[in-house]
Amino acid sequence: MRYKLAVSVFGAFVGVALPAAPIAGASADDASLIANASTAAPPSVTANATFVDGAGKVLRKGTNGYTCYPQSMMTGPMCNDAQWEALMGALMAGKPYTPTGFGVSYMLAGEGTAMGVSNKDPAATKPTPDNDWIKDGPHMMLILPDPAMLEGLSTNTADPVYVMWKGTPYQHVMVRIGEP
Repeated sequence: MRYKLAVSVFGAFVGVALPAAPIAGASADDASLIANASTAAPPSVTANATFVDGAGKVLRKGTNGYTCYPQSMMTGPMCNDAQWEALMGALMAGKPYTPTGFGVSYMLAGEGTAMGVSNKDPAATKPTPDNDWIKDGPHMMLILPDPAMLEGLSTNTADPVYVMWKGTPYQHVMVRIGEP
C-alpha cells in the first residue's frame, strides 16, 4: 500500500537540537528535543504533555493527553491529542483511519527547516509538479468526526483554512495561524 512509504518519511521524527535548560533526569540531547517540540503548542498544552523523540523514546511522560514531537525531516514540531495520535499511527502503519471524535494538532512553529509535505498525497516524499507540496507557517490541524463536515471547504493551500489530504482516510482541516 502506498501509505506505507509514509512510515519512513512522515513518521521518522528527528529532532533539531536547540539550546535548552536541562530537565531533571533528561540528557542535554533530550532537553534540546523537548525544547524544540515545546515550540509547537502554547504552554497550557506543553506544560503537561508527553514528549517523544524520533525513535519513539518517551523523553518526558505527561498527564494531559497531548504528545509532542520535535521537528522531523518532513514536518515541523507538533503536539497531538489522542485523535491525532490515532491518525498518525494509522498513517505510519499504512492502515485506514476513521475518526471517532474531534481532534487537534498544534504546529505553531510551522515547518521550520523541515521540507514540508504534499497537500494531496500523505505518502509523498518529495515535491512533484502534481502533488501540491506545501511548507506552511504556524497552523493548527483539526480532525472532524464526520467527513461530510469537510464538504464545501477549499483545498487551496493559499486559503487561510483548507482541507489537506482530501479524499484519503487522513483528511483534515488546516487552519493557518501565521504566515510561513
